[in-house]
Amino acid sequence: MDSSGRRFKVVVCRNLGPDVMSILEARPELDLVVWPQDSACERSWLMENISGATGVIVMLTDKVNAELLDKAGPSLKVVSTMSVGYEHIDLKEAAQRGLKVGYTPDVLTDAVADLSVMLALMAGRNGGTGVDLVQRGQWGTFSWAPFGLCGPQLSTTAASPTRKIGFLGFGRIAQATLARLVPFGITHCLYSSNPSSLPNHARDAALAKQHKLQAVSKVDIDELSRESDVLFVLAPGGGETYHIVNETLLRKMKRTSILVNASRGTLVDSDALAKALREGWIWGAGLDVVEGEPNVTIDHPLVKEPRCVIVPHIASATLETRLEMATRAAQNLIGAILGWEMPSQVNLSHVS
Repeated sequence: MDSSGRRFKVVVCRNLGPDVMSILEARPELDLVVWPQDSACERSWLMENISGATGVIVMLTDKVNAELLDKAGPSLKVVSTMSVGYEHIDLKEAAQRGLKVGYTPDVLTDAVADLSVMLALMAGRNGGTGVDLVQRGQWGTFSWAPFGLCGPQLSTTAASPTRKIGFLGFGRIAQATLARLVPFGITHCLYSSNPSSLPNHARDAALAKQHKLQAVSKVDIDELSRESDVLFVLAPGGGETYHIVNETLLRKMKRTSILVNASRGTLVDSDALAKALREGWIWGAGLDVVEGEPNVTIDHPLVKEPRCVIVPHIASATLETRLEMATRAAQNLIGAILGWEMPSQVNLSHVS
């Protein structure tokens, strides 16, 4: 409540579960308006209820644009999203209106790293094809062959003692993924990041020593594509990285290489990747995200490729991670409204 005893209207676009809703409900200053269904919030409901709100908690599916902000009016102080990405929020509009924007970085690092390794293994070892074979009841009719359902091994062997793992983007999630891959015996880590950022030789040398690798090296994207046995796409979305994985890059990769994307679907040209798989430029792909999702039907070119393993954007889908994300979203909102520090606030100072 403010000095006059007025409560602050807060719109919540999805029930965050008893553990987190109780945090919001415990604040007498807040007057909660919660989307009542166990489904994505309908735009019409949000537009109807946002007027006069001081804060709103949104999901990735809720578009925060000028239309919504105009409807909210000058009372709106904070937009808090239960996500690490904020492409669904018009940051320019938020900055111009003096809004605070909260998000949930870092808390999903381990979950995304876990899934990235899972996708690499599934794609390399024909996991999608194998699961489909069993689920369609065709295991018994499958004709075993000495090299049937074989794929490139992630771990090193006596015959193949070198494994080079590549990262497009080398932030927290990439480095957590690297740590998980060390027991497989990888020997080299290559990465390509923002061209404007200088190589961090001291950090790279420390990582190589920590993980007992022959080298951790920043390289250009051409070398990254040529040398990586597995290439993990873990870079931010946006115009600068749109379709950065395209036909040119894919043609440079090894025929036994694996592509994994657990960041944003827009980084990978789906048609080019489907062509690469169909024509055997690379071995396989593991995707948590696809451009245009969730409109990915059985007719999608990547769904038709047997060596492409696709899961429906579940990288953060562990009970522990989602609880922490929801808690952070609630804490961000409360902090902004009550004048406390927000645990995770998007820096809008550079947005114009």
